[in-house]
Amino acid sequence: MGDPAPGADPTRTRGFGIDIGGSGVKGAPVDLDTGALVGERVRLRTPTPSTPEAVAKVVAEIVGSFGWSGPIGVTVPAVVTHGVTRTAANIDDAWVGAEADVLLRETTGCDVTVVNDADAAGYAEARFGAARGHQGTVLVTTLGTGIGTALIFGGQLVPNTELGHLEIDGHDAEHRASDAARDRDDLSWEKWATRLQRYYQTLEKLFWPDLFVVGGGVSKKADKFLPLLELQTPIVPAALRNEAGIVGAALLAAGRSQRRA
Repeated sequence: MGDPAPGADPTRTRGFGIDIGGSGVKGAPVDLDTGALVGERVRLRTPTPSTPEAVAKVVAEIVGSFGWSGPIGVTVPAVVTHGVTRTAANIDDAWVGAEADVLLRETTGCDVTVVNDADAAGYAEARFGAARGHQGTVLVTTLGTGIGTALIFGGQLVPNTELGHLEIDGHDAEHRASDAARDRDDLSWEKWATRLQRYYQTLEKLFWPDLFVVGGGVSKKADKFLPLLELQTPIVPAALRNEAGIVGAALLAAGRSQRRA
C-alpha cells in the first residue's frame, strides 16, 4: 500500500475504490471504518473510445498515483458476473463479454474486484449513508442517464438487479422516468414526479421494500420532487452522492479479499 495521507490515522483499515463513468474515472483510498475518502480523489477523463484496454490504463494511472498495491474495487456501468462485464452503458460496446477483472488485474498489478456501479453506490449507502444500520429490504435507485438500482437485504447486496429496465405500461422504465428523460421531454418537477410515482409504485408491489434511497446527481434537488410522491414506503435522498461508487467499490473489494484470506 501507499504511504498514509498527511494527517491520516495509520491504524485505520484502508481500501481503494475506482468509479468508471461515461465522462470521468475517479479514484481514491477509502477509510473502511468510516467510509471517508483518505485525501483528495483523482479524476481523469474517460478515454475516447472507452474500450476496456484504454480505460484500464487510466485506472492504472490513478492507482499508481497513490502508490497503491493492495486490493482495489472498480465500478463499471454494466452487469458484472464473475468478473465478466455482460452489458455496457455509456461506455464502449467492447466491454460486453470482456474479462474485466483479469484485464484490470494485469494492468494494475493489484487484486481487482469489478462491480456494477449502482450496486457499489447502493452498498455504500447501506453501510455509511442514508440506509446505514437498516436491517430490512432497501432499494437504492440512481436517477441519471438511466436508472440504476441496488437491492440490499439485511445489509447484504443482491447484485445486478437492473430494475431500471422493468417494462411499465409498455415502456422501459428508465426511458420514461430517468433524469435524462426529464430533460429530454422538458418536464416540470410535477410532471416528472407523476412518472416517478408510477415507477416506485411498481417497485413497491414487486418487492415491498422497507426503504427507498434515491441517488444520482438529481438527488441534490430531492426537495423538488420527493415530497410530490405518495408511497407506502419511506423514500429519502442518498447521503454519499458522488463518493458512493468509490466507497462501495472499496468496501466490496475488501470484503472479497477477507473471504479469500
